[in-house]
Amino acid sequence: MTSETVEEFENFSAPYGRQIKLEDVTFDSDMRLMRITIREGRRFTIMDVDAATADKWGGAMLAWAARQKN
Repeated sequence: MTSETVEEFENFSAPYGRQIKLEDVTFDSDMRLMRITIREGRRFTIMDVDAATADKWGGAMLAWAARQKN
């Protein structure tokens, strides 16, 4: 069985009562992923992403947010 160390680094509310939690997850093999948990009422969506995916996704979100300011 694989063990992991989890450290929460961000937790915030989103529209429509959603709660978003971001965690740094380190596995026994030293692999590190970011765990994204989106809570919508009693429903949870949990996704683990690597640094490259987080970088691409984060960049796309920042670009979209910048366009909304115009």
